[in-house]
Amino acid sequence: MNITDMLSYGFMQRALLGGSLIAILCSVLGVFLVLRRLSLIGDGLAHVTFGSVAIALLFRLQSVYNTLAIIPIVMGCSMGILKLAQRARIFGDAAIGIVSALGIATGVMLASVAGGFNVDLFSYLFGNILSISTSELGIAAALFVVVIAGVATFYNDLFASTFDEELAKSSGIDTDRINTVLVLMTALTVVLAMKVVGIMLISALLILPAATALQLARGFKTAIVSAAAFGVITVITGITVSFVLNLPTGATIVITNFALFACAFGARTLLRRG
Repeated sequence: MNITDMLSYGFMQRALLGGSLIAILCSVLGVFLVLRRLSLIGDGLAHVTFGSVAIALLFRLQSVYNTLAIIPIVMGCSMGILKLAQRARIFGDAAIGIVSALGIATGVMLASVAGGFNVDLFSYLFGNILSISTSELGIAAALFVVVIAGVATFYNDLFASTFDEELAKSSGIDTDRINTVLVLMTALTVVLAMKVVGIMLISALLILPAATALQLARGFKTAIVSAAAFGVITVITGITVSFVLNLPTGATIVITNFALFACAFGARTLLRRG
């Protein structure tokens, strides 16, 4: 099967478009999260998403309504992580761990009540971008616009807070508001990424393109653009390879991302030695 034949399928067109949009969001936000040492927030929110999915499945909601129901829950929990870190006098990774444990425990409990782990829940755990519907693609496109607009609007403040939060605060930047914006945008992105690589692999899609870009880029804007490009390339490559070879799509995307990161790391090492 050649590329033209593959692109003739509607589900492949939706998968490639939706996957590309979500890859850009994960990659752009990933640069901020990696530099701020908050990359594990994706993993924590993924576990919260597991609990939210279990709630949606318990009430037998359709797929598109699952996404709409999950979004406010995950956004609320992202705020919980932030408030715990600010007010409970614990480090960010501990706050992520607390909310993550609560999310996964709630998910297991509700999945048991709903009748156990079924095929639907399995697809949420490991992703199924090839099954993305037109409605879900519309939601992804709308949230893509929201998140990119948020990054563009608060770019200068996000940049300042990323490199020196205390200096940003003393310069008059409302860092609490910026942190809130960042975690809420991350929550939206995590919900979307669930369809691409699944709950278990979301953190990889947030971390690897950003980490790859940071190996090669010499400026912050260059890192963001490079991360977005790497994210799109690896998602398109992963979807294509998984379709042709009949492999799990989410896992193929993550392995492709890691292969690109390994190449970038090797190139950087060689350049330093040279």
